[in-house]
Amino acid sequence: MRKLLLTLLLLSVILPVSAFCGESIRMASTTSTQNSGLLDYLLPLFTKSSGIEVKLTIAGSGEALELGKKGLVDVVFVHAEDLEKQLVQEGFFLDREEVMYNDFVILGPADDPAGVKGTKEAADAFRKIRKSQSLFSSRGDNSGTNMRENRIWASSGKMPHHNDKWYISTGKGQAECIRLASEKHAYTITDRGTWLAMDDRKSLKLGIVLEGDPSLFNQYGVMIANPARHKGIDYRLAMNFVIWLTSQEGQQAIAAFTDSHGNALFTPNAR
Repeated sequence: MRKLLLTLLLLSVILPVSAFCGESIRMASTTSTQNSGLLDYLLPLFTKSSGIEVKLTIAGSGEALELGKKGLVDVVFVHAEDLEKQLVQEGFFLDREEVMYNDFVILGPADDPAGVKGTKEAADAFRKIRKSQSLFSSRGDNSGTNMRENRIWASSGKMPHHNDKWYISTGKGQAECIRLASEKHAYTITDRGTWLAMDDRKSLKLGIVLEGDPSLFNQYGVMIANPARHKGIDYRLAMNFVIWLTSQEGQQAIAAFTDSHGNALFTPNAR
């Protein structure tokens, strides 16, 4: 946080809201931040505070990062921590900051055909699903959730094959993937925020069958596309967003965001 404040001072971007009225930045973010309702809640607060509008593109984390690499957006707000750090090292992005976290959970049918309930580790749960040939609904879209799913499959000892009849690669967003799992009597993996925020959750034939494994920790980060690679990146305005999101104001806003039952969907953890 100290590094970011110093950057702001050097750029002389601490200006009144009126200085940025009519200005905008382009941001790519994940389906989980959208499906949970977080962005509909946060972005108007940022615009009110800064005067800067956010033109939003929703995609899986992999696609969002590709948009940033190509200079098609100024900022990315995603949850693919290892890949984010790699792309910073490769020079595609600058000023990555941690913002918040939640966790992933494994959902399954009430009768739990693979016998996942009581299992402590996600990799063991996936082994049971594979061994029993129980249906599994995957995002299949290189999203942050799909990346984590693939990591767990790798840890389980064997990746699913595209010809496996029990493995359904949907290419869908998180909410759609969950609904398909409910329809197909299948398992799936999701971020907890999307699951809790789904209006039709109680009508779905699914429940949490595994949670709490450290491998399911889900960190979100924000970073700016490198303006040295692309002329259209507005670093100054983008930095205003990063600063606000990781400031006390932004972090308190994230902490205050809950579902209709008062459950916090994300925990702020900017440094």
